Amino acid sequence: MTRTLSARIPSAFRASTRATALLPAALLMVGLAACNPKQAAAPPPPPVPEVGFVKVEPQAIPYLRDLPGRVAPMRIAEVRSRVSGLVVKRLFEQGSQVKEGDILYKIDAAPYEVELASAEAALARQEAALVLARQQADRLEQLLSRATASQAQYDAAYAAKKQAEAEVAGAKATRDRAQLNLGWTDVRAPITGRIGRALLTEGTLIEPGSTGALATIQQLDPIYVDITQSVGELNRLRRDLASGELARLEDNTANVHLIMDDNSLYPLAGRLLFSDVTADPSTGQVTLRVQFPNPHDELFPGMYVRARIKQGIDSDAIAVPQQAIQRTDDGRAEVWVVRADETVMRQPVEVGPVVGQNWLIRSGLKAGERVVVDGFQKITVGAKVKPLDQTPVHGETGPKHDADEAPDAPGDPGSGDKAEAARRAAAVQPRH
Repeated sequence: MTRTLSARIPSAFRASTRATALLPAALLMVGLAACNPKQAAAPPPPPVPEVGFVKVEPQAIPYLRDLPGRVAPMRIAEVRSRVSGLVVKRLFEQGSQVKEGDILYKIDAAPYEVELASAEAALARQEAALVLARQQADRLEQLLSRATASQAQYDAAYAAKKQAEAEVAGAKATRDRAQLNLGWTDVRAPITGRIGRALLTEGTLIEPGSTGALATIQQLDPIYVDITQSVGELNRLRRDLASGELARLEDNTANVHLIMDDNSLYPLAGRLLFSDVTADPSTGQVTLRVQFPNPHDELFPGMYVRARIKQGIDSDAIAVPQQAIQRTDDGRAEVWVVRADETVMRQPVEVGPVVGQNWLIRSGLKAGERVVVDGFQKITVGAKVKPLDQTPVHGETGPKHDADEAPDAPGDPGSGDKAEAARRAAAVQPRH
């Protein structure tokens, strides 16, 4: 009996121990059952990325070129004295506007007044001698008709009269020259324009031919701008016009605008006058001269400017924003295109000149295609997207630059810093 009881106690203890050991396992099984995938909610699918696009539409784009130029006066004249003498007075304000004929300097006129008086006195003597010679010739002519004077006497009197007439003419010329010299003691402006600084002061003794200019006058309204264009560009333009790739301007004239050194646009348009017929052998460039109105003297000779010249019209051009152009590892251009099934794909393109904030597309795109301009970081080839239509590019957007050429000067009035930053960011956008 005692042995049987002692045998049962360990058995009961062992059963209790096994139950205690099985309790965590049971709890674990209950937890696993609660986490059954069939009973848990599935995660939502990722959202379809949104991308902005522009619809490709052909448009007429003016062929604009930004060319470097220098401002030159329409006329320039040096103020010089035509007589010698002492400068006694300056009558102009340096840097002011003067008119043709204005007196600028006065030279001591006393010696020339004396010369004029002497010339007038000599003329009076010769005129008196002429009166006497004429009377003598007339008297002998009457005596000759009555045969009371010889032919030789009359011939001598007639010759004396002619000599006296010649002496009078010479005296008049001397007097006229003395009058001119006296008048030239007033040094006058040869042209209308803006006069520079005085190069000589009062008290200076000047001699024609040996003394330099007294001042310089430049006509600034209108004013010239001499711009340069390479022979290669000019020939390419002519070929494009001849082939019909570019249309000629309706009036066959070129309107030119100026971009100042601070990238502001000069408010008045200029007119192309001519293109030089000779290329500079050292630079391979030709000079084009443009005339601009300059009523407020905003343009000064020697200023550096950029001239924006319209040379033709591309009547069926395709252009996309600069940020739409992506670059492959080997530098080729491509764009992302939204297909009809709302998926995106890469599409290689051939880019032409820059047109303001846009690239002109030579090939690779056709009308009606949708080109991605925003949301590149969210897309991969063949991915489904939610396209958002953005404002398409229209109108005249800026100057054309060849894709392989840098502009002649930094900045573009039609391009903001934000657009430029976007273009640069797009150019280095990594491929997905």
